[in-house]
Amino acid sequence: MDLTYPPEAEEFRVEIRGWLEDNLPDGWFDDGFSMSDTERAAWLEQWTAKLFEGGWICATWPTEYGGKGLSTMQGVVLAEEFARAGAPMRGDFFGDTLVGPTILQWGTEEQKKEFIPGILSGTIAWCQGFSEPDAGSDLASLKTTAELDGDEWVINGQKIWTTQGFAADYGFVLCRTDKEAPKHKGISYLLVPMHQEGVEVRAIKQIDASAEFAEVFFTNARCPKDNVVGGLNNGWSVAMTTLGFERGTSATTGYRRFETELKHIIEAAKRNGKIDDPLIRQRIATSWSKVQIMRINGLRSLATAISGKRDFGVAALGATNKIFWSEYHQEVMKLAMDILGMEGQTLLGEVGIEESIPGYGRREVNTEYPANALQSSFFFSRSETIWGGTSQIQRNIVGERVLGLPKEPKAAG
Repeated sequence: MDLTYPPEAEEFRVEIRGWLEDNLPDGWFDDGFSMSDTERAAWLEQWTAKLFEGGWICATWPTEYGGKGLSTMQGVVLAEEFARAGAPMRGDFFGDTLVGPTILQWGTEEQKKEFIPGILSGTIAWCQGFSEPDAGSDLASLKTTAELDGDEWVINGQKIWTTQGFAADYGFVLCRTDKEAPKHKGISYLLVPMHQEGVEVRAIKQIDASAEFAEVFFTNARCPKDNVVGGLNNGWSVAMTTLGFERGTSATTGYRRFETELKHIIEAAKRNGKIDDPLIRQRIATSWSKVQIMRINGLRSLATAISGKRDFGVAALGATNKIFWSEYHQEVMKLAMDILGMEGQTLLGEVGIEESIPGYGRREVNTEYPANALQSSFFFSRSETIWGGTSQIQRNIVGERVLGLPKEPKAAG
């Protein structure tokens, strides 16, 4: 693994740094710089416009579809410099990172012309319709159906854990379009309008009273016939591409959120004196070591992507990384709660105050359940070994594709 970036990448880094210094607010890089919530909200609107004008939104996309045509290495440098500066990128994860690149790879020219401009401009909001109550880790067991009726698909079924489902204009939804085909073969990837009579979205309230997730019910919902991406009954391959984008993003910057969060945890230990406990100090040191391993794993993923080598396997590399960071995060958040001690058993958030969850972004303290940033992060960490593929499924991928072990026996029945 060569960790040296080529000269042209470092030249591009200087360009990005210069643009950020010219366009971020005066004093941004000074210690103690802050903005009020009102000032920040107004600035973010202007900032998104600046990003769009600069061409930094979806900059790795081809120029003919509105991107800058940046190389993989340039895209990595762009992400690194924005992360270094603490400057936000436009936060449309589902559009920019998942469905947009999927449409570019698998979509027809008509689909690209219809959907890509709206993704770039931020005028179309998206959600992902993959998981179902009985099809989570075993996604290919999904039961939501789409049957052709003239020029439209008629969709019936249920999806669950649909992030931002209540705010989406479209969903990229996996549906069974051939009931007779083997379960991986009879699935199609549809772009489904969410604002219609046959779509019901119900928020799923979490323990901290937040409701980021939703369950979605399709009852004779309709979707244009031409909104199948990647061809009829080829949805499994298309979906694996989407999941690859999900697991492969921010290869060399993903560790930074854990690094930022660990600093926050260390500060909490200093405030209440737990930093003097040798066992706490050892657990902090272990956590720091694991964050550095994530940094190296990110560089390894980058080297694999650029070289085009498949000896280890991109899917297996993504699987090992997912296992490592998700299990680490549960472990370090338990450390955070141990540092807070009995104080952490009470709700520590200040109602009406917007705060930043270290490494994640800003959130407003919920009035019904005012947990603070670390408490909220602790709750969320419990889900991370499940979503995006459970740790058990990821271990199966590593065992079968790297170690060459036989496939797990199917359950009798």
